[in-house]
Amino acid sequence: MKNIDKIQTLLPLGYLYLVILGIAKEGLYYYQIGINIVTYSSIMDILISPIATITSHLIFTIPILLLFIFHYNLPKFLLKNDDKLWVQKLFDIKKNYENKDVTEEEKRNEYIFVSVKMLNSFLFSLYIGFGFGGGYFLSKKIKENKLQYEYKVNYNDGKSENIHLIGSNTTYYFFLSKGNPAIKITPVASIKNIEMTKKKSFY
Repeated sequence: MKNIDKIQTLLPLGYLYLVILGIAKEGLYYYQIGINIVTYSSIMDILISPIATITSHLIFTIPILLLFIFHYNLPKFLLKNDDKLWVQKLFDIKKNYENKDVTEEEKRNEYIFVSVKMLNSFLFSLYIGFGFGGGYFLSKKIKENKLQYEYKVNYNDGKSENIHLIGSNTTYYFFLSKGNPAIKITPVASIKNIEMTKKKSFY
């Protein structure tokens, strides 16, 4: 029961951390193309940002899932292998193994902390890296006119145009029209639908 209570206490904090990382990633991504995404985001957009980010691309989803699986099982691995020198050095747990007064429960709690700390570091690097890298490559493609216009947007007034879709949230679409280097920020309510005409690129 104690472990369940701890998990219930940590889950909101963990999700808050993911929300902050999601905002940071989106902020870095859009900042490099001149957009302050926070000003165009609702509270709902901010709250669902971790889920939206994790499911945005397979190249992001798969590493995230692998990270969670690995770090979930890491404490068990450390308990079984903390006598090995390479494990002690790699995870900095030598002091726990040498201290004979430390109980197995105390070791387990310490290894859970080690796992959470490592997971936080990897998630931070992954989110910030994807935000910075994605924004950089997108801005470069815009400058070099190398975008793929894989969508067709149909407006409520009957007009349509081919676009490169940068992203969207609950209120706005962000895209570039073919032949126009200016980024358009268009309310969702003004668009009838968007058709995918080509296979979507990663950035």
